[in-house]
Amino acid sequence: MKLSVRLSAFAGASALVLGAFAGAAPATAAPAAATSGTAAAPDISLTNVKQHLTDLQSIATNNGGNRAHGRPGYKASIDFVKAKLDAAGYTTAIQQFSYNGTTGYNLIADWPGGDPNQVIMAGSHLDSVSSGPGINDNGSGSAAILETALAVARAGYQPTKHLRFGWWGAEELGLVGSKYYVNNLPTTERSKLKGYLNFDMIGSPNPGYFVYDDDPVIEKTFKDYFAGLGVPTEIETEGDGRSDHASFKNVGIPVGGLFTGASRTKTSAQVQKWGGTTTAFDRCYHSSCDTTSNINDTALDRNSDAVAHAVWNLSAGTTTPPPGKVFENTADVSIPDNGAAVSTSVTVSGITGNAPSSLAVGVDIVHPYKGDLVVDLIAPDGSVYNLHNRSGGSADNIVQTFTVNASTEVANGTWQLRAQDRASADVGYISGFKLTFP
Repeated sequence: MKLSVRLSAFAGASALVLGAFAGAAPATAAPAAATSGTAAAPDISLTNVKQHLTDLQSIATNNGGNRAHGRPGYKASIDFVKAKLDAAGYTTAIQQFSYNGTTGYNLIADWPGGDPNQVIMAGSHLDSVSSGPGINDNGSGSAAILETALAVARAGYQPTKHLRFGWWGAEELGLVGSKYYVNNLPTTERSKLKGYLNFDMIGSPNPGYFVYDDDPVIEKTFKDYFAGLGVPTEIETEGDGRSDHASFKNVGIPVGGLFTGASRTKTSAQVQKWGGTTTAFDRCYHSSCDTTSNINDTALDRNSDAVAHAVWNLSAGTTTPPPGKVFENTADVSIPDNGAAVSTSVTVSGITGNAPSSLAVGVDIVHPYKGDLVVDLIAPDGSVYNLHNRSGGSADNIVQTFTVNASTEVANGTWQLRAQDRASADVGYISGFKLTFP
């Protein structure tokens, strides 16, 4: 996961078509025999994923203790992943870019077959910070998508959509590699990307189970998987916009992903939910101790299987919208401490007649003491529907879908989510507001 630093301008744009870059030599091995596009995802071997992490650790150890952009350990990491994909029958390409006077590399791997006009892509950044080997951040995501890609090859999987995988360089310096890739994709190629899945830190030693809430279809795919395991999830907020999915989201490509936590402290409520301790999700975040000892096997295993589940399910059929029509605003709005009410809004259009008697109101508020908060839904005519009135005591955050009988309200118009902090000592912000019409 990246450090928060300002990006410099990029140069040297070139056309990229389905991951085939100038000067890149594609692999020539053919895929195995095809299977049904509706086949269930295989169980991803934790042993295999951990072996990839051991190999990345060895690369770092043999190259100054890190795998950072511009360092020999990063190029060795790219070569290691590429060799495995070439042997498995992928068409691979290395894309070069320049940043701060040094050469960076992205690796793109395309699985032969599938509709080239409907592409599902999974990606992870492969670079570490300079202070350590980067095994959780982000060997964990890189190893999981590598093993998923190899599982695709072993199964001879031939989905309806085209599958692509990406490993990004210089993420830790500001999403440099993924931004370069997206900026160099012609508009027609961007339109073919029907979903980008990002995996950045999925084996944190004191893990949480966080799901990105960007695209409803992708979000539901992950949530349904974890619900089937009986593992509760929360909406990812700590790193929102700070990893490579932002490069895709910013140009209108649907995105989603998983995260197990970084430097933020796990709350007591989260400890009750997931176990662990009220310490950082990853105490070795961006440190020299981010080694193979800095991994929670259970989290890595669950998330690796979730990667495969999403890749198989999202690539198997046509892309369909979620049930109903969704109107969403994910802009952050600060809530002042014991101050005036603030609001965020969505404009509903294209709905005939009145709102439903079971209007789904999605609320995502980050706040360390939700007992301070009063939260209301305000209809276009000014009618107020209270959603939360200082309940929950010292528990943190309001991440919940409320059901409101809004059948007397005209559906079309501007709806607001209003929040007010009515006690002192804590501040927070509205992170998201969503209305779903059946």
